Amino acid sequence: MTSEEKLRRLEVLRRLAKEYPGSPKDLCELEFSSPFQLLVATILSAQCTDERVNMVTRNLFVKYPSPDALATAEISELEAIIYPTGFFHNKAKSLIGMAQALQARDGVVPKEISDLTKLPGVGRKTANVVLSVAFGLPGLPVDTHVVRLSGRLGLTSSSDPVQIEKDLLSWVPPQETGALSLRLILHGRRVCKARRPDCAHCVLFDLCPSAGAL
Repeated sequence: MTSEEKLRRLEVLRRLAKEYPGSPKDLCELEFSSPFQLLVATILSAQCTDERVNMVTRNLFVKYPSPDALATAEISELEAIIYPTGFFHNKAKSLIGMAQALQARDGVVPKEISDLTKLPGVGRKTANVVLSVAFGLPGLPVDTHVVRLSGRLGLTSSSDPVQIEKDLLSWVPPQETGALSLRLILHGRRVCKARRPDCAHCVLFDLCPSAGAL
């Protein structure tokens, strides 16, 4: 990486931080009050909007406020509650399995990615969300928005989420990883959309190699 490219990337970080200020917890649009709740909400967020997940979890957390409660849930009742999030059969199995796994850990959500990804329904993206948002630890979730924007901005040449995570971690300061991911997600939702990116109103226009070409 040339010194010029390094400066460009750092300026991308700076402008995104100015446009979307706050910590990962501030930037996350999922509603939660504990690491367990964030873990549940993130599992439900697969192929679903945060807004819809929040509508579901408001009732879900009343009925199942803890890993113990969720671990003993009747799967048909759980499926009925989470139905609006889609893929409710698989998600219900993952949630119950995850809660049962947490029971074996005295209900404590782990703080290591290797332990988190051993829980049913928890992949690297979900684990990194929990690490960065719930615990304030380094973690870089790579979702479809991060894949799209990191490519358009020339921050990676890969389309593989695991490789993109490695590419970004190679130069992003550890304390900025979670916030960068969430800022890219917000920018992808509001400005750099998949089909019609609003380049004219993008704070990264002059830094983006894809600007005006999509």
